[in-house]
Amino acid sequence: MVAQTSLLLLFCLGCLGRADWLQNISTDLFRSPGDILLGGLFPINELTSDLSQREEPDDIECNSINNYGLGLALVMKFSVDYINADQRVLPGIKLGFETYDTCTQPAVIMKPTLLFLSEGSTGEVAVRCNYTDYTTRVVAVIGPYSSEMVSVVGKLLGFFLIPQISYGATSDKFSDKELYPSFMRTVPTDKGQVEAIVELLKLFGWNWVAVVASEDEYGRQGQRQFSALAGEKGICVAYEGLIPIYSNPGPTIRNILEHINTTSVGVVVLFALSQPALKFFREVIQRNMKLVWVGSTAWALHNDIASLPNINTVGTILAFAEMSTPLSLLSPYFQTLFSKIQQERQEQHPLDPSSSIPSMGNPCPSCWHLSPDNMSLVEDTLLKRTAFSVYAAVHSVAQALHDMLGCNTTFCPLESDQKIYPWQLLEVLKKVSLNITGTHIEFDEMGNPSMGYDVMVWIWQEHGVTFRQIGNFLGNLSIDKTLIEWHTVSNKVPMSNCSADCKTGEVRRVKGFHSCCFDCIPCLEGTFQNNTDDIQCTNCPEGQWSTPRSNHCVDPTYTYLAWDSHESLGLVLAGVVVLICEVVVTVLFLRHWDTPVVKATGGPLCALSLLCLMGCCASLVLFLGPPGDVMCRLQLPFNAMFPTVTLSTILAISLQIVCVTEFPEKTSPHLQTLRGPGSCLVVLACCGVQAGLCGWFVQVAPSLTTFRSELRVEFVERFLSCPVTPLLSFGIVLGFNGLLALISFMCTFMALKPAGQYNMARDITISTLAYCVVWVIFVPIYTGLDDRKKSIAHVTVTLISHMGLVAAYFFPKCHLLMKTPELNTADHFRAYLEGKITAQEEQAQ
Repeated sequence: MVAQTSLLLLFCLGCLGRADWLQNISTDLFRSPGDILLGGLFPINELTSDLSQREEPDDIECNSINNYGLGLALVMKFSVDYINADQRVLPGIKLGFETYDTCTQPAVIMKPTLLFLSEGSTGEVAVRCNYTDYTTRVVAVIGPYSSEMVSVVGKLLGFFLIPQISYGATSDKFSDKELYPSFMRTVPTDKGQVEAIVELLKLFGWNWVAVVASEDEYGRQGQRQFSALAGEKGICVAYEGLIPIYSNPGPTIRNILEHINTTSVGVVVLFALSQPALKFFREVIQRNMKLVWVGSTAWALHNDIASLPNINTVGTILAFAEMSTPLSLLSPYFQTLFSKIQQERQEQHPLDPSSSIPSMGNPCPSCWHLSPDNMSLVEDTLLKRTAFSVYAAVHSVAQALHDMLGCNTTFCPLESDQKIYPWQLLEVLKKVSLNITGTHIEFDEMGNPSMGYDVMVWIWQEHGVTFRQIGNFLGNLSIDKTLIEWHTVSNKVPMSNCSADCKTGEVRRVKGFHSCCFDCIPCLEGTFQNNTDDIQCTNCPEGQWSTPRSNHCVDPTYTYLAWDSHESLGLVLAGVVVLICEVVVTVLFLRHWDTPVVKATGGPLCALSLLCLMGCCASLVLFLGPPGDVMCRLQLPFNAMFPTVTLSTILAISLQIVCVTEFPEKTSPHLQTLRGPGSCLVVLACCGVQAGLCGWFVQVAPSLTTFRSELRVEFVERFLSCPVTPLLSFGIVLGFNGLLALISFMCTFMALKPAGQYNMARDITISTLAYCVVWVIFVPIYTGLDDRKKSIAHVTVTLISHMGLVAAYFFPKCHLLMKTPELNTADHFRAYLEGKITAQEEQAQ
C-alpha cells in the first residue's frame, strides 16, 4: 500500500523532476527547521479545564483532540513541504515552521504568540523603543482560525508588524488597518457572508427570522452585521440570542429555543462556531424542532454536527462555505506521511513521550500512533475545503519572500547573515498576486482576498449526510432552486413571515415593533400603493386619479352618448317619431294652406312654428357623439331658441283670444293688425329676449376646453357633457320658455268658447299646461341625476314637451281637417278670423 501511494505521488510530481522529495518528509508534524521560519496557530485541542474554578495563572488543560484543527495543522506541514519540494518558489532556501495549539483560549494562544515575538532564537522578547531592526523568531504567522483568537493576538502582532494571515477568521472588524495593520486572510469577510445570507432570505421571501450566534467575536460581529443589513432590506429579526462559549450553554440554549418557538419563525440564522452549534443542535433534536436553518461557514459543513444522531429530523439546512479549490496531492501526501509514521513506529522503539498529555512542545502525543487507517482525519469535507485557505496563506508568504529576496526560478540571493524583517515582508505581501491551482489570489487594501461563497444544502441519506452545492455568491447570489430538497409537504418552500403579503392596492399598517408585522389597509380613491412595502397610500398627482385598491394612478377618460349606445338609439328613435309627427302636421297644413283652420292657427307663423319644432328636434343630435367647443356653444341656444318661436306664436294667438273674448267690440276693427304686425311683433320681441339670454349664457359659460382644464380630477372615468354653468343662466334660458307657456295658459284657461265656434283656447290651454308640467317635473329630477342621465333627461324632456305641443295644439286641428272637413269654414272660425261674435253667441257665453 505504501508503495502504491508513493508511486501515485511520484507520478503527480514527476513533471517537476523531484522524485526523491518524499524521502525527505519528516514525521515531526508540528515543526521543521529551516532558513526562514513560519509560525502556525491551530485549534489542535479542545478545552478540558473548568475555567470557572481557575484561581491561579497556572496551565490550562486542553487534552481533547480537535480532529478538524489537527487536520488544518497537518495541511500547513503539507504546504511547507510542497513549497520546499518546488524549488521554483524559494530555490536554495528551506522554509521551516513551528505549529502550536491555541485551544481556542486566550490564555493558551498568548504563549506561542510571545514565543513568535522573541528575538531570533533566544526565546526572549526584547523591550525596545524602536523595533525597526528587530528580527523575530518567525517572519510570518499563519492563523489563528477563529476571530475570537485574532482579536486577542492581532493587535500585538500588529505592533511588531509581523504578517499575520488567517485561514478562518472572517470578522469584518479586522479590516480596520489602524487596529490590525498586519492582519490579512485567505477567506472572505463576514460582510460578504451576511450579504449572501440576506440575499438568500429575500430570494425565498422570508422576512421573519431569528438569528442565534456564539458569544464570541465571530458570532457577535456576524449577528450585528446581519441584523443591521436585514433591517435595511426589509427583513425583521424576531429574536436574537447568544450561545455562551466560556460557561455552560445548556440553560441559555433552552431559553433561546423557547423564544424561537414563541416568535413562530420558520427560519433561523445560526452564526456560531462549531462547538456551540453542536450543543445547540443537540437540544434542537431533543425538542424535535423542524425549521429552516441557515448556517454560517464556521459550522455549516462540520462533520461533528452532520454525524449527530437524528440530525435529519431538524428540517432543512442551507449552508455557506468559502469558495475553494481541491488540492489533488493532499490525500496522497497524507497517505504517505501516515504510512511513514507507522513504519518508523514499527521499526523503532516507540518514542515513549514522557507524558500522553499534550504540551506546548507536543500538542498531540497520540499522533505518534497515526497510520493510513486514520485517513478519515484528512478526508473530512470541511477540511478539504478549508485546506486551500491554509495552503494559500503559506504559499502567499512564500511568494512574498520570493519577490522580496529577488529570487528567480533557480536562485535566491540570501546571505547567511542577512536579516529578514517582518515589516519589510508585510509590504511585499500586500502586493502579492499569484495563481494557485487555477485560483487567482490577491489582497485588497484591507488585506481581504477576492473570494466568494458556495451555497450548499444538507441532503439526508441512509448512510449519513452529504452536501450538495446549489449555487454561489460572488457579489450576486445565484441559486438553482430545483436542487433543494425541502422537508415539507409536497416539497414546497417553507414560509417564514409575520404577516401575509398584502394584496395589490393595499398598504401595511405596522402593529407592534416590527415592520414585518402589519395589517393590510386598502387604498381609497385618489390614492395608490406605490411600493409593496409602503405603510401609507400615496396621493395621486394632479390630473390623475385611481380607483379603490389601486397600485397606480391613471389619466381620466371621458365617455359620451355614443351613437351606437342603447340610450342614443332610443333617443334617436323617439326623435324620429316626433319629427315624423311634425312633418306630417306641416304637410297637412300646407295642403290646406288657405283654409280657415290654418289661417286661425297663425298662417305663416304657424308654418314657422312647425319648422322651428322640427329644427329643435333635429338639433338634439348635438347631445350625441363626442362633444366639442362649437357643438357646446350651439347646443343650448338651439335647444332654447326654436321652442321660443313656437311658444311666442302660441302666445300671440292667446293674446288675440283674450282680446276677442273679452273685448269683442274694440278688437274687431283692429283684429287684422293684431293677427298680422301685432303677432309678428310679439314673436320678434320674445325671440329677441331669448336671443339676448342665450348670448349672455354663451358669454358667461366656459368653453368645453376651459371646463376640462379647470375640472378637478377626482375620477377615473367621467361622462363628458357640455358645461351648463353657471346654473342660473341655464335656468333662466329654459325658464323663459316656461314663462311664455305659463302666460299663454293664463290667457286661455278661463277664456269662454264662442257658441258654434272652434275652441282654440282649449288647444292652447292643454298644450301649454302639458309643456309647463313636463318642465316643472324636469327641474327636481335633473338636479339629482349624474351628468350622463342629465343629458338623457334633457333630450327626453325636450321631446316629450314637443310632443305635448304637437299632440295638444296641432293634432285637434289635423283631426278637424281629416275627419270633419265640413267644419273648416270661415263661419266656424269667425271669432278668430274676424273678431265678430253675434248676439246669440254672446248670450250663449
